[in-house]
Amino acid sequence: MNYFDGKLQRGFLLLLSSRAINQIGEGLLGIFIPIFLYTLFEKNIYLLFFYYLLGFLLFGFLVAPGARLINKTGFKNALITGSISVVLFYVTLVFAEKWNVWYFIFSSIATLTLFRILYWVPFHTDFTLFTDHRNRGREVGALTAVLALLGAFGPVIAGYLIAKTGFTILFVITIALHFASVVPLLMLPETKEQFSWSYRETWKHFFSKEKRGALLALGALGAENSIALIVWPIFIFELLQGNVLEVGLVSTVVVITTIVLQLLVGKYLDISKLKKDETLRIGSVFYAVGWIGKIFVVTAFQIFIVGFYHGITKIFTMTPFDTLVYEISADEGHYIDEFTVLREMALTFGRVITLAVVAFLLLFVSLEWTFIIAAGASLLLNAICIVRRKASPFPEMDRGLSSLR
Repeated sequence: MNYFDGKLQRGFLLLLSSRAINQIGEGLLGIFIPIFLYTLFEKNIYLLFFYYLLGFLLFGFLVAPGARLINKTGFKNALITGSISVVLFYVTLVFAEKWNVWYFIFSSIATLTLFRILYWVPFHTDFTLFTDHRNRGREVGALTAVLALLGAFGPVIAGYLIAKTGFTILFVITIALHFASVVPLLMLPETKEQFSWSYRETWKHFFSKEKRGALLALGALGAENSIALIVWPIFIFELLQGNVLEVGLVSTVVVITTIVLQLLVGKYLDISKLKKDETLRIGSVFYAVGWIGKIFVVTAFQIFIVGFYHGITKIFTMTPFDTLVYEISADEGHYIDEFTVLREMALTFGRVITLAVVAFLLLFVSLEWTFIIAAGASLLLNAICIVRRKASPFPEMDRGLSSLR
């Protein structure tokens, strides 16, 4: 516990515990969900993109009214309900077949959208409230490292199980883990934040000049995420000729080699004189170079080398970036959940635009050349630094931090 400066809040530990449990399941399936869908859609990558685009669009347009619904249920109940709704998503995966693919598409998107609406806004709002400025870099680093550690062996285990028995056993294990993750949430302190904007007002803030820098950076993160979480797994699946065990093994080795460094960077950001934005600026350049390097990967060993390099540079990019985002969120006072809604909208529409562009580019270039988009998005993350230099990125909302601590 000497890693942290002072005592951690109970709410942070409970959130961490819940995420840690469901991360074991997500570690098993994370890289393989796009691959499962890709094979279910008979390797029709445009249908895969349609699936993700429809889901992202629904969430992007419904997250604001969903936040008003959470006003009535409370954050804790929303987190619990969201955790259960994602179980329904995995149930649809269990019964998905080629003959019922369209039923699967709409039913799974409905349950996944419900999870996204009910889970991510209260999670990020509560995480902001349950962390403090002295430890926020370390708490972000600890969250990321714990999730990485618990998910580290997931890909290789999942690759082995898929090769031997198929996906069903993985879905069953993940369902059980998501049920278990509800237990810490039952003890989570209730927060008192209320989403106060109308739907029209939310969109007005989304397009306002004052929010442009922060939302541009978050949109860039969504763009980079869509390439990393959807396009990259399909690329290595095809490159390794459908060898899921090899896909899992390479992914596991890359994660393990970067975990300890994640903790060190989180502590370094809290205690060092070098500013978070300087670390982000340097890290994002090297991170972008990693995406360029992935264009030229042709063997499993090269996947490991580039993945290892990318994993290290991602730590120096995403740890300061996430910390800065949570600090901006904390500055919003009682408007933390409003900012979180804008955050989710920016991430989502960044993904939507990127996948649409990738789908168009695939008419002219091969899949790996779309990694250039992710490289450019990595550099755009630095827009968050411009916002953070101001006294408050949303000055009209600066009313002090929530009293719940």
